[in-house]
Amino acid sequence: MTSSSERPAPGRPAPGRPAPGHPALELPAEDRTLSPHTGYTRAHWEATADGLLRAAWQWSTPGRALLDLPGRPSGSGVRSDGLEGYARTFLAAAFRVAGAGGADPHGWLDRYADGLAAGTRTPGRDDTESWPLILDHHIQGQPMVESASVAIGLRLTRPWLWDRLDPAVRDRAEEWLRGALRHTPAPNNWYLFPYSVAGFLESVGRGDAETARARERALDLLEGWYRGQGWYADGDSRAFDHYNGWALHLYPVLDAHLAGGAEPSTPYGARLSEYLEGFSLLFGGDGAPIHFGRSLNYRFAAGAAVALGAVTGHTPLAPGVSRRLVNGALRYFLDRGATGTDGLLSLGWHGPHDATLQHYSGPASPYWASKAFVTLLAPEDHPLWTATEEPAPSEGPDRVLALPAPGLLVQSTRADGIVRLHNHGSDHIRPHEGESGVRDDPHYSRQAYSTRTGPTAAGNVADNHLAVEIAGRTSGRRRIHPLGAGHGDGWGWAASWHRPVFPSGAPMVPGLRVESVTVVRGRYELRVHRVLGAPAGVRVRQTGWATGPEESVRSALHGLHGWSTGDPGNTAGSGDSGDSGEELRAPQGTAYTRWALVPRLSGEAEGTALFAALATLTAEPGIAPLAEAVSEVSVDGGTVEVTWADDGSRTRIAFAPLAVGHGWGVLRK
Repeated sequence: MTSSSERPAPGRPAPGRPAPGHPALELPAEDRTLSPHTGYTRAHWEATADGLLRAAWQWSTPGRALLDLPGRPSGSGVRSDGLEGYARTFLAAAFRVAGAGGADPHGWLDRYADGLAAGTRTPGRDDTESWPLILDHHIQGQPMVESASVAIGLRLTRPWLWDRLDPAVRDRAEEWLRGALRHTPAPNNWYLFPYSVAGFLESVGRGDAETARARERALDLLEGWYRGQGWYADGDSRAFDHYNGWALHLYPVLDAHLAGGAEPSTPYGARLSEYLEGFSLLFGGDGAPIHFGRSLNYRFAAGAAVALGAVTGHTPLAPGVSRRLVNGALRYFLDRGATGTDGLLSLGWHGPHDATLQHYSGPASPYWASKAFVTLLAPEDHPLWTATEEPAPSEGPDRVLALPAPGLLVQSTRADGIVRLHNHGSDHIRPHEGESGVRDDPHYSRQAYSTRTGPTAAGNVADNHLAVEIAGRTSGRRRIHPLGAGHGDGWGWAASWHRPVFPSGAPMVPGLRVESVTVVRGRYELRVHRVLGAPAGVRVRQTGWATGPEESVRSALHGLHGWSTGDPGNTAGSGDSGDSGEELRAPQGTAYTRWALVPRLSGEAEGTALFAALATLTAEPGIAPLAEAVSEVSVDGGTVEVTWADDGSRTRIAFAPLAVGHGWGVLRK
């Protein structure tokens, strides 16, 4: 399905004129022959890079070392934010100039050369230009992140920038960069920052034992974080998110590409290709990447792994599919206000959105989107730019894909182009952290995410959440323990368990545990939970998707078993046994709507109790009520069996031991 923003329309802007939806960018005319879905070409990427750089450079210091973009500072402070502005925009400029074979009509590299000289002259000094020192991650760590962008930018542009610098500037730059090799990174993808710095230094003949150690250490850790199916955990944990593509895959594969290609013995290219098999399904028919995980204000950086796969050849995707995905992601955000009238990328998703941000988000943080400009390393005659756009995977037949390694289940529907991600494996809790001491993170703790909805903000009712309520205290979901995942023809499942955590009072209840199974087919989501060890007086609440009243996408939730009471005045869901539901308000809305409604079911539990519900998120018109999707529900001890009304097939979920089946006739007991 193609969104209205991507369909051909009369009155297209003339070349060099500001385009509707992104007035500060001057984009060329669309090409609906080669790009029938988006109209975008390689020239659109060049123009976007130039426009973003032009806007950002209005805020540089006189010596060009810092770009102090307007906005709320990050937790690292204003000086670090200024370095971030320099480094992240440098990455965009470097891809832009390197992709043009050194042509630099706007003189970007002269600015970055001046800034490098000024910033490294007296690093650590509190003056107008000096860069902050690179220290340990828990002291003053953010400059280490930015050192990787500086190093990669210098590596990409070596013939036109580094090689022309005064020797004293090169020495100062090396000394500043080596701070990344001599201090401790955060225990996650940060180890790839000194890895990238070391790669640059070695590429210009400045390698030594220190650079070799940094690279060896990073690759050793990366090997330990690999979980299979192309997925890395972001550290010694179960954090699976967009960092898998725009960091954990990008740095080693780009490093090998810049070095002249990976050796046959390195697995990184093959892993990227395997990752793209599944990840390519996580872009909606409107171009949106899945709204899941942290740092979502990096926006179209989500397409960086797709682009890198096309550039290096490590991809299972046809060039026209890769082109559709990267173009679609770029246009999705530009058409929805990612840049304001000043041309700057804002802190948010479509436009500004505080709940999308983290404490480390600063005014220049969104410019990690620059990683997507790796597309420009593909020259004009590359198949990425000469092949005709083909439909994205989500625009094909309905798909269900289980990813057991990260514990994720992907569900897409062609009729509305929506992709849903059911989370039974990613929790972003570090190994040393206790669950009760970790704040709820809506970008990981919810059961499901999509390309058309965002999670509700903390302080509002949680969407897509199974909560246990005791004496007015509502539980959260922190550490997620995967139990398995699989798929068949047109259906799939994933399962996990968690200990309910209570933010006030006693943090946990002895013996209390929730086991959860999600089964999907078509647009339907069967959500089954077994609550164990519930004391008397417990209520269990299940919520569905959060949507806005003005949106075309609709959320529904229907109780099948175990649900009893809600607000009789609302009809968010109703069960076959007279179960009723309610709709709750989320005034802070989501990244997609200013104000949202969330359907909710409620029931009582004591000891062991089973709950089953149907949920759906759809923009398909004229659909039948959710209550008509299931013709029969039977429960026998710890087993739930559902008969689907459309074809008579059955889904059977058994606990202890867990077994999930789907088919016709009598399913195996």
